[in-house]
Amino acid sequence: MLAASAVLNFLGRLTQTCIRGLMLFALLLTGGAGCAAQTSDITCDRGDGAFQTIFQTGVKVDVGAAKSGGLATRSCEAKLTSAGNVLDVATNAERVGIDVLGSDLGFKVPVVAFLIRASNTDTQSEYRVYSLKAQPTLLRAIKGGSSYRATDTNLNGRIEIWTDDTTGVDGFEEIPAVDLDFAPTVVLRFEKSRLLDVSSEFRAHYDQQIADVRAHLDEQDLADFRSTNGTLNLSTIHAAARLQRLLRVKAQVLEIVWSYLYSDRETEAWQALGAMWPGTDIGRIHSLLATLRTRGILAQTDGAEHKSGLWPLKVHTEIYDITSPDAGATNDLSSSISLAPSSHPKEAAISEPKSIRLRRPPEPQGSQAQLNANELLGLVVDAAGKVHSARIVAGNDPSLLAATKGWHFIPAFRSGEPVACRFRLKVWDLQ
Repeated sequence: MLAASAVLNFLGRLTQTCIRGLMLFALLLTGGAGCAAQTSDITCDRGDGAFQTIFQTGVKVDVGAAKSGGLATRSCEAKLTSAGNVLDVATNAERVGIDVLGSDLGFKVPVVAFLIRASNTDTQSEYRVYSLKAQPTLLRAIKGGSSYRATDTNLNGRIEIWTDDTTGVDGFEEIPAVDLDFAPTVVLRFEKSRLLDVSSEFRAHYDQQIADVRAHLDEQDLADFRSTNGTLNLSTIHAAARLQRLLRVKAQVLEIVWSYLYSDRETEAWQALGAMWPGTDIGRIHSLLATLRTRGILAQTDGAEHKSGLWPLKVHTEIYDITSPDAGATNDLSSSISLAPSSHPKEAAISEPKSIRLRRPPEPQGSQAQLNANELLGLVVDAAGKVHSARIVAGNDPSLLAATKGWHFIPAFRSGEPVACRFRLKVWDLQ
């Protein structure tokens, strides 16, 4: 959560090929927009922040403060303009972010995806995907998650949208979503324009969530919870301190169970429920949990993934190197990545990634000397414009590595297609 962010902006228009080395320079500005409550970077937050670009198809993408009588307001708007025609994406929203710009999410056309939160009272955001063809159109809208992040998780050419089912669990068993450590993770993918639930491909993520919850689960409080009838309120638990502890355990048990359910492991889910839930209440809570996935964000999908109907998987991905190696420095950013032979002509040019809005956490008081130091980062950015891996090539500010997880780029393009690439980003402070 970035309480006071600094913004990185690229200087000038750079054009290079993958054969020539490229170093991208950035200007580090202090101050900036307020924090975003989700992992993803927000382009405009309550009227603060703006972004504007013209995509290669001629479509102008514009995000910034909404206007009233020609004056900027404390709300945000977004619009797409093509050949003089304006398509309003959001008006008077609290927050508007650009998650993807130029990538193909599975519609066979380049798209721009916006994250929109209408007001500060909303626990959910909307994800709107528009084509970037000459006449932009709305391709799909997804509602119900608190945040969304599209990424080529495994660098196999298939982009997933990571979100959560806030709408499905908010108020479940009278527990508001804000009192949970996390809402159930949901991983979506567009396959031939169909929105599929592909969460079962990422069980390792759910297993880590389960392990984290179990590590913080108090066994004595769990035993106390199992001695109740499962319904916790002041009429059944008269001591406020005990009620608070039991509600905490109840939420943790639910988080474990639905981590199994949402990763398509019902057997393990019901086993965990039987081991941790009050025995007299198993039937009731089992029935409620069984319907959970049908009332939330997954009700908007076109079904779960069917392995037989998927496009062929890439075993390797092409990562185009637009970094010239430094003497004495390794040029390998991710040893787990395999570089496949290119199917494109060697002379084909690559356009470098361009920043949308990059932020870093504020430096602790008294560490200005570290902030003023030049920093050189080595990045691998995927075809969705997200940082897949990062390392410090030169400098001494490890907070930059954490900040890169929320950075968004227009991806690199080669022969008109978004591609993964590695490059270097130099950062310095203006002051």
